[in-house]
Amino acid sequence: MSTKEVKTRYSDEELEEFRQLIKEKLAKAKDQLEFYLNQLSDQADNPDAKVRGLDDGIGTAESERVSSMAARQKKHIQHLENALIRIDNKVYGICRATGKLISKERLKAVPHATLSIHAKQNR
Repeated sequence: MSTKEVKTRYSDEELEEFRQLIKEKLAKAKDQLEFYLNQLSDQADNPDAKVRGLDDGIGTAESERVSSMAARQKKHIQHLENALIRIDNKVYGICRATGKLISKERLKAVPHATLSIHAKQNR
């Protein structure tokens, strides 16, 4: 073939590498979520166990902060799980705006990315 073939998807071997990376990140994310949920549960179970000198306002702010972090973590977990589905469907790493492959470097940094750097910058 005289013209260079354009790669339209990652190979099964490459997809498996990404799957392992995502599973590792997913396990860490779930551990972090469990930590946040335990903190919220502890705060709810022991409302009188406040740090000396903290008033209700600070305690409420801390609960809201941890709750917000837990919500963000849940969203991150969902993005990672969606990435695993894209791997199963062999469409992982394809930019949803351009249809071209997202660079491996970007996917290693942000494994749930659905946009290439170029498409993200043009948003």
